[in-house]
Amino acid sequence: MPSCLLFFSIFLLLFPFSTQLQSSQAWSLLRIQRLLNYPPFLSNWNNYTDICYAEPNPYVTVVCYEESITQLQITGNGTSPPLPRNFSINSFFTTLTRLPNLKVLSLTSLGLWGSMPTKISRLSSLEILNMSSNFLYGIIPPEISDLKSLQTLILDHNMFTGSFPEWVSSLSLLAVVSLKNNTLDGPLPDSVKSLDSLRVLDLSLNSLSGPLPDLKGLTNLQVLNLEGNYFGPDFPSLGKKVVTLILRKNRFTGGLPSDLTSYYMLERLDISYNRFVGPFMPSLLSLPSMRYLDIAGNRLTGMLFQNMSCNYGLAYVDLSSNLLTGSLPACLTSNLKNRVVLYSANCLALRDKSQHPNSFCLNQAFAVGILPHKQKKESVHKTTVAISVVAAVAGAILLVGLLMVFFLRRANTRKAMKRPPRRLIVHASNGYPSKLLADARYISQTMKLGALGVPSYRSFSLEELEAATNNFESSSYMGEGLHGQMYRGRLNDGSLVAIRCLKLKRSHSSQNFNRHIELISKLRYRHLVSALGHCFEYYLDDSTVSRLFLVFEYVSNGTLRSNISGGGQKLTWTQRISAAIGVARGIQFLHAGIIPGLFSNDIKATNILLDQNLVAKISSYNLPVLTENMKSEVVGGISSNGSKEHIGRAIGGDKVDIYDFGVVLLEIITGRPITLHIDVEAMKDQLQASMTADGAARKMNMVDSLVYKGCCKESLQTVIEVCSRCLSKEPTDRPSVEDVLWNLQFAAQVQDAWRGDSHSSEGSPIIL
Repeated sequence: MPSCLLFFSIFLLLFPFSTQLQSSQAWSLLRIQRLLNYPPFLSNWNNYTDICYAEPNPYVTVVCYEESITQLQITGNGTSPPLPRNFSINSFFTTLTRLPNLKVLSLTSLGLWGSMPTKISRLSSLEILNMSSNFLYGIIPPEISDLKSLQTLILDHNMFTGSFPEWVSSLSLLAVVSLKNNTLDGPLPDSVKSLDSLRVLDLSLNSLSGPLPDLKGLTNLQVLNLEGNYFGPDFPSLGKKVVTLILRKNRFTGGLPSDLTSYYMLERLDISYNRFVGPFMPSLLSLPSMRYLDIAGNRLTGMLFQNMSCNYGLAYVDLSSNLLTGSLPACLTSNLKNRVVLYSANCLALRDKSQHPNSFCLNQAFAVGILPHKQKKESVHKTTVAISVVAAVAGAILLVGLLMVFFLRRANTRKAMKRPPRRLIVHASNGYPSKLLADARYISQTMKLGALGVPSYRSFSLEELEAATNNFESSSYMGEGLHGQMYRGRLNDGSLVAIRCLKLKRSHSSQNFNRHIELISKLRYRHLVSALGHCFEYYLDDSTVSRLFLVFEYVSNGTLRSNISGGGQKLTWTQRISAAIGVARGIQFLHAGIIPGLFSNDIKATNILLDQNLVAKISSYNLPVLTENMKSEVVGGISSNGSKEHIGRAIGGDKVDIYDFGVVLLEIITGRPITLHIDVEAMKDQLQASMTADGAARKMNMVDSLVYKGCCKESLQTVIEVCSRCLSKEPTDRPSVEDVLWNLQFAAQVQDAWRGDSHSSEGSPIIL
């Protein structure tokens, strides 16, 4: 017995901590020290140290419970290099698995390297796993999903690759997921939506991309950090408990959601350097919890006012590099300590040089992107010179081409008179053009606008429009329709414009306005009343759009109807064919010259205007922003004026336009205004019957006398056939706009040849 007691005493002296720890776990800690290459902050670990009761150390925390280690936290130097080449990550984790009761494992900045072994699943009691700031690579092992008690997973600042793990949905207790600064790619899976306990999701500084799943069901989510990825395009859908929302440097586009101002727990919002457009909501400044707000580097618009309110605790605000107008709120300029306010590169009314030049703000408010400030004047000058030279050469080529076309056309018209009358030819339809062809067509038409003198599209200020209309006084008022009030105005450069004012309800969504404005800006064509710009007016309290002003060119020579059957000048047959060809080309442009095409454009003689050169321009086309606003006044399928006509026009809209164009041709031929749909069929039948009747008197009964006396029979017959086909009851029997154009141009060609031979004294034709 004495010898046994002596041996036991010696054992206690050699291994003093064995009474507190199982010997295997004690030896495991010492082996970890050796595998980590004996770092200085573990120098007090040795065979004679009771590690569970060691002196506090900022680098090491060991917590023991009932002879087992339950927490192991080791933090190395933040700049620790990778461990030596003889380090084995597999041996390291084998050693860790000898601590089976671990609930907290945090090993950060230790230089660990290699692929995380699958044996991590043996630490089944883990609740917190933090392996940040090491050199771990490969995919995140799916075996982590076996850790059913896991609540926190932090693997920041490593080199993990692959996609975001879908198996996270099996960890029902997971509250914190932080994988920032790795090399993860691909989309965020929908499985994230099932993490009901999730409070923090940090995926910043990866290469993740694509649309975000609906995260509104994550009612406990407080922190979402997606900085430095490729997410987009839609703003994420979130619950109302979000405290920190960071979307910086992604690919989000469109407008900010209106419910963002109801995030009353939001303290930090960073949406900088995305592609957000539309109105900025100044009420974000006064959210009760807001401390940090950064919207820099977007295309947000809207007016700020000095009397706006701000949260007193707001410490950082960056409004830089947007298109904000008005005055900087006084609450931001007050001398509060430690508050940072940045606002350069906007359109604010400030006297310093921090804002965009006034010319930029006037012309670039709708621009897709901002030219870099570092662009040198020399390059701009060189570009201008190059464009001038190219324009001069192109002008010379165009002049030669026009002369050649003139002589070839004269020769072809002579030949046309020798051929028998041409029946209406129907070409095979090619269907809708591809986006490439449509874009090419739009670019081609846009290049031609320079020669036509159409000014560039731009954003107008409300002050400009008020000055142009003398504050919208009654003398400038032109009338009112379903799509708002119309005013006539004169801009500072003396040009006349027509301004459409559309009042919007607060409930009307403003998120799609920029998509509509982008489309409207492309509606610039010789045979359209072209859009010149737009202006938004906002409600002061929530910055939603209250009124939309659309500025169009002013066409002063009356409508097609007034120049056929009204008090205007009476157009000759040649001029009428020319106008019809112009309208057909306008329809063709609306259908296929832009993306998306515009259909059901309410083509009628009163919506076709003639300019000083008698060029026909369609003035009322189907702008989606106007149509959507009109829907708010529709009840039970009947509009405010009691008409059901707009119902059904959205279906087969291209053939609807062809039918409406047939009605216009009917007016051109007969010289009679058509105001009732019931008259169309009767007049069509009478016209066809008159052309087969004997005697000039019966033929003249339906055809305008001015037309009949000054036209070629073959030309008139071709237009009547086009008109008849356009008015077919079955949409599929109506010709395409390309077929219509071909036959009208044939009719014009025959008419020109007939006029040349008969030395007709009628007015000169319009050059198309």
